[in-house]
Amino acid sequence: MVIQSSRIRGVSYVKQADSRLSLDKLLTIMEALRDPKSGCPWDIEQSYRTIVPYTIEEVYEVVDAIEREDYSSLKDELGDLLFQVVFYCQLAKEDKYFEFDDVLQSLTDKLTRRHPHVFAEKTYSNPEQVNLAWEKQKQKEREQKCEHGEASLIDDIPKVLPQLKRAQKIQKRVAKHGFDWSCISQVWEKVDEEILEVKQAIDSNDQDALVDEIGDLLFSVVNLSRHLDVDADSALRTANRKFEQRFRVVESLATVPLSEYSLTELEQLWQKAKIITANH
Repeated sequence: MVIQSSRIRGVSYVKQADSRLSLDKLLTIMEALRDPKSGCPWDIEQSYRTIVPYTIEEVYEVVDAIEREDYSSLKDELGDLLFQVVFYCQLAKEDKYFEFDDVLQSLTDKLTRRHPHVFAEKTYSNPEQVNLAWEKQKQKEREQKCEHGEASLIDDIPKVLPQLKRAQKIQKRVAKHGFDWSCISQVWEKVDEEILEVKQAIDSNDQDALVDEIGDLLFSVVNLSRHLDVDADSALRTANRKFEQRFRVVESLATVPLSEYSLTELEQLWQKAKIITANH
């Protein structure tokens, strides 16, 4: 049953009573789980920090369902992820920081503010202009949050991101403001340079330098993937899955423990595994 409908620049927004009731029911369930007297003992003892690992796990389970194209599982995993959001909001409500509706309001305000070409009388002629306006708005928001000195372009990139993903996000952010190689050949040169420096660190038997140079090499390879329009994190996950699949086949082909095979024999098993998995 439709109880409210509004329209912003031709986009219709419909609020349905049953959807709101479902959300209210979810929030009520969460509140009951945290009730100090009748709630669930496990939920009662949780805090913002203790549920962070579960939130991260749920995000990866969403990603896994998408990559497996298992949309039935995706529905369930998105529900689990939504529960994490509701859990944080319940904790914040108890601490009188904010409530779930405040999160919704903040999100809708941000989306409309960052899309003036959709929700206000603003037009852009191409995607590049949209991206530029988006970055200007985000920088304005960063400056508003900055309490001391000038805001950096990379201030709001979370330090807890997986480092491969964080490297790509840093590079993408600064590249939008001109801090980038102008062509792919320069990126290749940088990768070759870092490989040479890794070799030099090995020759000098300098472990600290080796850690530093391997980090630079990884950063450069991420940069290469970005210039080739490849998500480095997704590419590595694909490589991991491929290796796991082939290695399991190697294990199935082996008639004695792998440690008893020579390197040549292991390579032969590996090549057989590649052929077998290529047909699946």
